[in-house]
Amino acid sequence: MKDYGSSHPQEQAPPFARKRARGEPEVTHSLRAPSTYFLRAARGAPLESHRRFRSLLGSGAMGKKGKKEKKGRGAEKTAAKMEKKVSKRSRKEEEDLEALIAHFQTLDARKTQVVETPCSPPSPRLNASLSTHPEKDELILFGGEYFNGQKTFLYNELYVYNIRKDSWTKVEIPNPPPRRCAHQAVVVPQGGGQLWIFGGEFASPDGEQFYHYKDLWVLHLATKTWEQVRSPGGPSGRSGHRMVAWKRQLILFGGFHESTRDYIYYNDVYAFNLDTFTWSKLSPSGTGPTPRSGCQMTITPQGNIIIYGGYSKQRVRKDVDRGTQHSDMFLLKAEDGSEGKWSWTRINPSGAKPTPRSGFSVAVAPNHQTLLFGGVCDEEEEESLEGDFLNDLHFYDPIRNRWFAGQLKGPKAEKRRRRRGRKAEPGGADKQAAKGPSAQEPLEVVREVVSEDGTVVTIKQVLAAPGVAGQLESDDDDGPEEAGVAPVEPSPRSNAMLAVKHGRLYLYGGMFEAGDRQVTLSDLYCLDLHKMEEWMVLVETDPESQEWLEETDSDEDSEEAEGAEGGGEEDEDEEEEEEESGEEGGGECWGTGRRGRGGAWGQGRGPLPRAHSSPPFFW
Repeated sequence: MKDYGSSHPQEQAPPFARKRARGEPEVTHSLRAPSTYFLRAARGAPLESHRRFRSLLGSGAMGKKGKKEKKGRGAEKTAAKMEKKVSKRSRKEEEDLEALIAHFQTLDARKTQVVETPCSPPSPRLNASLSTHPEKDELILFGGEYFNGQKTFLYNELYVYNIRKDSWTKVEIPNPPPRRCAHQAVVVPQGGGQLWIFGGEFASPDGEQFYHYKDLWVLHLATKTWEQVRSPGGPSGRSGHRMVAWKRQLILFGGFHESTRDYIYYNDVYAFNLDTFTWSKLSPSGTGPTPRSGCQMTITPQGNIIIYGGYSKQRVRKDVDRGTQHSDMFLLKAEDGSEGKWSWTRINPSGAKPTPRSGFSVAVAPNHQTLLFGGVCDEEEEESLEGDFLNDLHFYDPIRNRWFAGQLKGPKAEKRRRRRGRKAEPGGADKQAAKGPSAQEPLEVVREVVSEDGTVVTIKQVLAAPGVAGQLESDDDDGPEEAGVAPVEPSPRSNAMLAVKHGRLYLYGGMFEAGDRQVTLSDLYCLDLHKMEEWMVLVETDPESQEWLEETDSDEDSEEAEGAEGGGEEDEDEEEEEEESGEEGGGECWGTGRRGRGGAWGQGRGPLPRAHSSPPFFW
């Protein structure tokens, strides 16, 4: 059997049939085969299909009470029929992928002891989970996916980043969960720390078929052991869902499931009891969010749950889907403090609200505020899709029910040193004064990339003004632009992974698109949320050095011919070689796989938005 995705693309020499680039997970802006090419905003930070068709399933019902109830019952019946249809069509696909997953698990079962290996930063990937250790100064990275233009790679690797030492360690633990992306991970402090993982998805190497998990795993951080928790009555297989820790329960909302031709989005709510290890389906009263994936889900100081935004799509006619980037907000509340009765309430926050988007990332900031970063804003027309990738910060204050824009103040310490009399470069001040104020302002560059199919992608980048770093400052210049240099910041992207530890925000990876190319990032940034002065670059990445394999007409012809012939002895030999490669390389540390340490400017790729990983929550 072929060992697909067992190692980084640079490590895999065996030839393979070149397949059509897939979408969001991949998110390239082309309008073809909507059933398999659409942005998986659902994964919440996974990327969904190579073409972005973020869909919509339903909107709020309006009208009199009787009409609402009737419409609600009709929507429930429609959803039930669609779920049955999707389940039936996806069963055959899942059977094919289950065999591949079982093969990988057989390889993982050969590992009998814990092995910790210092290594370079992880290779580029999307839709992984980034969590904080409850007792140690560590970040935990699990899973994810990578797409090189022709082939999809899934991971179940576990990496630990030591914050104090600024070092990475690859931790190989026997019997891990199968390879996946677009899952959810939640950390709880009990027993020395536990990392709970539910769901996610596995993709075929060509990115055309998906298997959605419905399994629940726990990583015992103190003993470094994986355990699969088998409990009936849980959610159906899905990705792009959201999950948080609430008291002594895990609360799960939404997500989506797709087969080759059909898909369904969810708005159901489940609770998993961490004491009894049992699932229960909640039935909140009131009107809740429409089905969606890739939304924001966080806990308020009062113990309520906030749902914001997300993505869904609906079929408007045969072979034509239309996506919706949601921007509404709902409050899920346990009535009278009871854990059995819940209610939905729609709320309308004030302040500087984020623009509608998908593929954004979320973390919990100090003072119980929710932090939202980046994403992509799409303007979808009949024959084109234009997307703006973002790198802005927004904070939501649940106590005041208000949004705030995150603004960096700039490096204050450096300014004070200059005021004490640090000299500028010879002639620096005079030269800058001669250039005028405009020379000291950051420069925003807007690039429009037109792909072969006519799709337009707009990319924005802020560049620092050259030659002003050594300028003398006056005592009166105390503003955030005092230094006259644009602050260092992550490039615009979607599906980045976030985690907050000791008041510091850590941002890893994500993706952006340039025409039909999807760029997956592996950079790491840090921002002190108390000071809000400037981003620190911990790991740089150079997207220009990243491998991208283009598809040619001859590749398609050879692929069709190969499929018609059904393979031969050469294929069998190739399978054996790849299996050996998987046995050895599945857990290798990708020291050079980061593709260079160049500039930090980049965007991401891949089956996006499902987004990605949820922020860590604690009791």
